Amino acid sequence: MTTKTTVHFLRHGEVHNPEGILYGRLPGFRLSDTGERQAKIVAEFLAGRDITHVVASPLERAQQTARPAVDSHRLELATDDRLIESGNRFEGLKVSVGDGALRKPQHWGKLHDPFTPSWGEPYLEIAHRMFAAAHRARAAAEGHEALCVSHQLPIWTLRRFVEGKRLWHDPRKRQCSLASLTSLVFEDERLVRVEYTEPAGATDPRVTGA
Repeated sequence: MTTKTTVHFLRHGEVHNPEGILYGRLPGFRLSDTGERQAKIVAEFLAGRDITHVVASPLERAQQTARPAVDSHRLELATDDRLIESGNRFEGLKVSVGDGALRKPQHWGKLHDPFTPSWGEPYLEIAHRMFAAAHRARAAAEGHEALCVSHQLPIWTLRRFVEGKRLWHDPRKRQCSLASLTSLVFEDERLVRVEYTEPAGATDPRVTGA
């Protein structure tokens, strides 16, 4: 008899970022009012699910997003550093198309390799740490469900990794909306399928500050 375990990867909600910078791992970036509402919507969506373990990235926005689900299921919130946002050499700068750092020649050298990529943490390293976090959460919630709160690029990279797709991609086409759930379903230790839902609705992956 196999044991079914589901590990949900929740992207954090909208962040208060009036300057529109790429904040990455910088401290001090909290959820906006909309982001707090999104976290509550997800908690309501998951209220009837058999969640026995909740773990989040150490960054404030992820911890905040996890809190309503932790409270509704009466659990303790765990932290796993492997769920953190990806490292990025443009952290703290504006990087939207048409303005900011991408228009300045001194930054162009960071863009020479889109496959690793040259401007940040290698995709394969992201995939490996996220997959390890998934299995740790699966073991913690064996036979039930776990909730892991993380960030857009790490979650999307994990999904491409487990689906056997190339890791380099067009960031404008990521299917990982704010407060969305990318769920890995395991039978024993074997991943059998990936599910995706948007309890708080779809958002544009090109929007800066999310």
